[in-house]
Amino acid sequence: MKLYVQKKNTLSERHVKADQKADAKVPDDLLRKCPQCGLTIMSRQLDCYAECPQCHYGFRIGARQRLAWLTDEFDELDMDLQTKDPLAFPGYQDKLKNAQNKTQLNDAVLTGVARIGDQQAALGIMDPGFIMGSLGTVAGEKITRLFEHATQHRLPVIMVTASGGARMQEGIHSLMQMAKISNAVAAHDQAGLLYAVVLTGPTTGGVTASFAMQGDITLAEPHALVGFAGRRVIEQTMHQKIPNDLQAAENLLRHGFIDAIVKRTDEKAMLERLLKLGGAMRV
Repeated sequence: MKLYVQKKNTLSERHVKADQKADAKVPDDLLRKCPQCGLTIMSRQLDCYAECPQCHYGFRIGARQRLAWLTDEFDELDMDLQTKDPLAFPGYQDKLKNAQNKTQLNDAVLTGVARIGDQQAALGIMDPGFIMGSLGTVAGEKITRLFEHATQHRLPVIMVTASGGARMQEGIHSLMQMAKISNAVAAHDQAGLLYAVVLTGPTTGGVTASFAMQGDITLAEPHALVGFAGRRVIEQTMHQKIPNDLQAAENLLRHGFIDAIVKRTDEKAMLERLLKLGGAMRV
């Protein structure tokens, strides 16, 4: 004997089903909300610069997306370097593969020789999409080699930073990159060559504590978060609240840590001018 259960089909239930179907058709990335000014933006309204049209906050973008509007020519270096997973950290190999597929990079920094306008420079761009732009052995080696190449060929260096700090999966091997890169930066400086840095949000941890703050000229994007430790770590250590803008680029500018704040749309022209000045002052 079959039992027939009458399905409920009330007006409210039909609306719920309709809402669920509508939600399924709405892309997850349809809207973007600016974390700085709160403006809600249609994703398709953002151009290649991915800037908030109201406050010029720069949304996170990949190294290759930045490369497309920052340079006129680019010859990549050390694209075959691969980490050996020095600590055999559980799950690390899968995380690396996912990051490589996502960013089309072998590690968290893209390095090479670029032409910006009519100026040539060694260029490094960190990618926040690769394990939060963390500094590991391969990223450290690539940046070190970039400075060594620039010193050998007497080229200025431009570094665009974006990092969550040292890569925990590589432990002490990651922390050692700070000193290694700093030595290469010092040799480049002793050769009388220009080093310019563009700080993007976030730039934190060991990157801030080394090469990100060692430039001859330090620029930052509007509202970029720059610091060593995160807000929560600082407040837990100090047992007090810190100002909301403590680690904002604008606050760093007021206190002399950076030289200028530059919108993404103006970065290429600014860097070209700096490279011309650097070439004129080269010793």
